[in-house]
Amino acid sequence: MKYISTRGDATQRGFSDILLEGLAPDGGLYLPTHYPQVDAPTLARWRELPYHELAFEILSLYIDDIPAADLRRLAAKTYTPAVFGSTEIAPITALRPGLYLQGLSNGPTLAFKDMAMQLLGNLFEYELGRRGETLNILGATSGDTGSAAEYAMRGKQGINVFMLSPHGRMSPFQQAQMFSLQDANIHNIAIEGVFDDCQDIVKAVSNDLAFKRANRIGTVNSINWARLLAQVVYYFAGWLQATRDGAKEVSFAVPSGNFGNICAGHVARSMGLPIRQLVLATNENRVLDEFFRSGTYRVRAGSETFETSSPSMDISKASNFERFVFDLLGRDGERTRALFKTALEQHGRFEITPDEFARIAGYGFVSGHSTHADRLATIRLAFERFGAMIDTHTADGLKVALEHLDPAVPMIVLETALPAKFADTIVEALNREPARPYQLHGIEDLPKRFVVMPVDADAVKQYIVAHP
Repeated sequence: MKYISTRGDATQRGFSDILLEGLAPDGGLYLPTHYPQVDAPTLARWRELPYHELAFEILSLYIDDIPAADLRRLAAKTYTPAVFGSTEIAPITALRPGLYLQGLSNGPTLAFKDMAMQLLGNLFEYELGRRGETLNILGATSGDTGSAAEYAMRGKQGINVFMLSPHGRMSPFQQAQMFSLQDANIHNIAIEGVFDDCQDIVKAVSNDLAFKRANRIGTVNSINWARLLAQVVYYFAGWLQATRDGAKEVSFAVPSGNFGNICAGHVARSMGLPIRQLVLATNENRVLDEFFRSGTYRVRAGSETFETSSPSMDISKASNFERFVFDLLGRDGERTRALFKTALEQHGRFEITPDEFARIAGYGFVSGHSTHADRLATIRLAFERFGAMIDTHTADGLKVALEHLDPAVPMIVLETALPAKFADTIVEALNREPARPYQLHGIEDLPKRFVVMPVDADAVKQYIVAHP
């Protein structure tokens, strides 16, 4: 299996190379040259596999430059009940007949990002050890990616983490999870801007090829294909659980800000997993919802980006969206580059043609959005009618899922975080505090270790160089 850039660079690279590289040299994102196809007999064979074996089966379709025995060992090391709280790893729970919640947030940081980041940490350590190299990981987070990355990479040999976050725009719990880490290889940088400023700095540094190579810069954001690939696994796991009673198709509802989570669903569907609809849910920052309704993709300035009660989706520029558009455009790298490099950078927006827009239906996407009032109402509904306490982002997903239910097709809502991460809004909705794992009691009171910096890519570069 080889990988190519979404922006036309046809140089084919192996998995282990793109694992450490992040962005392609032309600024594009990596995708496999093709999506391996999974047929009904294969799905039947996979039905009884434990999660780590299912992960190995799917990963091995895309990774052929790591020995199979090593890949199987890495998957088994990653997906354990001790780390993820159950033997199912990503269990589904029926809210009512035909409507399920898939638990993805029982890892170390209580967010779905752990599902991929724990594997990524093990893959990085393995590959760097095999090469005798080191890596400086540069990332941006609106809340959950940062803590998931840091908890996966803390103490790993040969790895330093430099994580950018928008100063003062995460929940107190999210800040505490990241900033309380005292590990010498973890560096938290609070940027005086919004998430998109952080993301732009990561891309600017990654696009400086000389600096990137001299300082061994890698990424853990969803621009890294390995992270997205790990997320593909739980779509298969959800489908296999929800179809035990004979259903043939399912739909997935996915809270989406940066388009990484739902892009994994797009990959799973492209592999042949019988998914009827991919229901994309946004918050008040409706950049993606607007595209799927109109064919216009318009990024917002920081001043136009709403600060909401589902802050991990307070994103106005979805960095992973380019992968889907590349597929939508028939894998036309030049056209993709013209939209994302030229039109978007010069005009802040692009529009696809009516013919291109018509193709979206064939990929199963529908969309919707949620407001703070919707969020509170959905949290109450889930608790009072279904007996489930859900976080704010999952509430966005459930709200939009309920608008797209088909009685004949099970709907799986992907849980993205535990309610404890957003306690203020849970209290506002339910007048009660969410439960918190005992090991995280009082985390907000721990000493914090971080620096505050302006929106300045050069300043971040200088910081990286000064902290080898």
